[in-house]
Amino acid sequence: MRELVERSIDSEGVPQQAGARRGRTVTVNLAESPLGWLRARGLVDARQFAAGERLRADYERASIAPSVTMRWAERVDGARYDGLDPTSAQIAAKARFDSALAAAGPGLADILWRVVCAGEGLPVAEKALHWPARAGRLVLTLALDRVAAHHAIG
Repeated sequence: MRELVERSIDSEGVPQQAGARRGRTVTVNLAESPLGWLRARGLVDARQFAAGERLRADYERASIAPSVTMRWAERVDGARYDGLDPTSAQIAAKARFDSALAAAGPGLADILWRVVCAGEGLPVAEKALHWPARAGRLVLTLALDRVAAHHAIG
């Protein structure tokens, strides 16, 4: 599903607050992740993309992000879970996520988490980390290479 909106950006490519019409405008697909955006433009390769998607999947399975509600009931269809029970699966995903971030190393894990897991665009992540413009992609690709090696992808 494509959800396209117009956004204003400044001269460095950082999105502006809603209603601010300075600089130029770009069309943004809200359904596309920042990592997917980089892959679609050939800025990360298939191996790096697969590593990022695996990290994001473990992040979501581990339920690390804040949630709005909590599941208190068993499955409503009465079926049993195949493999690990939900709590064990969550703990295993958290362990995989932590080991992948550790494999990326200090300094690289920050940009990796911001872009892949939190869904921040590179310009926003660079600004939050007080990095120069366009430094984030290089560091992100190094981090994704380390995670791909850690997971033996490619």
